[in-house]
Amino acid sequence: MPVSDTEKQELSELKSISLNHENIDEELIENTAKKGFMAVLKNSSFLVLWLGQVFSQLADKIYLVLIIAIISSNFQTEGESISRWVSLVMIAFTIPAVLFGSLAGVYVDRWSKKAVLVSSNLIRGMLVFLIPFCLLNNNINQKFLNFPVGFWLILLITFSVSTATQFFAPAEQSTIPLIVKKQNLLAANSVYTTTMMAMLIIGFAIGDPILELIGNWGTKFNLNYAQELFVGISYLFAGLILLSLNTQEKDKDKQTEEKHPIEDIKEGLRYLQKNHRVRNALFQLVILFSIFAALAVLAVRLAETIPGMEASQFGYLLASTGVGIAIGGTIVTHQNIITSHSQLGFWGSMGMSFALMGLSVSTHSLFFALVMTVILGIFAAFVGIPMQTTIQGETPPDMRGKVFGLQNNAVNIALSLPLALAGIAETYLGLQIVFFILALFAIVGGWLTSWISQTSGTN
Repeated sequence: MPVSDTEKQELSELKSISLNHENIDEELIENTAKKGFMAVLKNSSFLVLWLGQVFSQLADKIYLVLIIAIISSNFQTEGESISRWVSLVMIAFTIPAVLFGSLAGVYVDRWSKKAVLVSSNLIRGMLVFLIPFCLLNNNINQKFLNFPVGFWLILLITFSVSTATQFFAPAEQSTIPLIVKKQNLLAANSVYTTTMMAMLIIGFAIGDPILELIGNWGTKFNLNYAQELFVGISYLFAGLILLSLNTQEKDKDKQTEEKHPIEDIKEGLRYLQKNHRVRNALFQLVILFSIFAALAVLAVRLAETIPGMEASQFGYLLASTGVGIAIGGTIVTHQNIITSHSQLGFWGSMGMSFALMGLSVSTHSLFFALVMTVILGIFAAFVGIPMQTTIQGETPPDMRGKVFGLQNNAVNIALSLPLALAGIAETYLGLQIVFFILALFAIVGGWLTSWISQTSGTN
């Protein structure tokens, strides 16, 4: 039977639709294949940035452990509590985050990201090298306001190190979208967030054995202040690594209009007010890091209650959380095409609440506690990685410094409260109730951001 012209046209259109569909499928498969960890780790610029992050954040955590060790051996008297000394150190380390977190982001938008990344590490390294001068006999013996002069100098160095850190963090976060393709952003943030959270929870745990090893090595070779040299060199090494970074930054990626810094901060706040997706992501990150800050404190008490463990072995619990984060990051990276970021965040919050409730009843089983901490890490990755990717993907290049500065400001403030209150709450309420309260926070945070997203008409 002869085919009419109309039928020929319909067959042609069907064939065209079929070919387009095949092309879409092939493109989807190709893009999915490009989103794995290997794609970003093969990116030389990202690899350099990541290595700089590892050494920089490791030095940050070991620095605090070093300062506590210095206080214990040089300033604390026998029978005296170390708490008041450590409290002042933590205040000196926290104040710059509150005062300068947002302001640093403003200048990151104006300056070269590479210059900020390199200089912030070199400055911190040089500051650490000044610590031995604080420990001279005159500085230890002379007092000012009931504290040794050397201790006040160490507080000043700590304040300055923390101030430089406020510039490094938003510069690093703003650089990732410049050197990583959009389809690989989730994988890049998976590596970045996993590293950041892993350093947060295990950095303090490994700091003491590392410093002890360095101290023994220094004694063997008659090298004074080997521990201070190690921390300072770690910062310098991070800066030297970042010297080879190619950020591919252009003038259009910077803020060229000079405004008063306060106006820039207000502009960042207005952006967050208008963009509910970024605001919701920031809200979930604040809750996430608050929970992990509390966990860092509660893990010590949890280890103490588990038969066969000692309080000093809490690092095993934190390390298993880091394993979970790595597993969760792998899952998130390879299934991004199936589930939206907001849905991942919601289910991540629900999964975290389940794990925290599990921890509340695992005080007498090491195996069960380790399983729950791994699960907690997996679902934490479901929250942290997509939320960080949402902020980077939604924010324009010339606004990223301000937004990330506000993010770091909010996160640092949020970290301070749980660190201060978790131990007190556990003393009065008990470990199980505190874990249950944290589970409720995770549920409320996930539900609230999901509800806001739905009412705003987004996934």
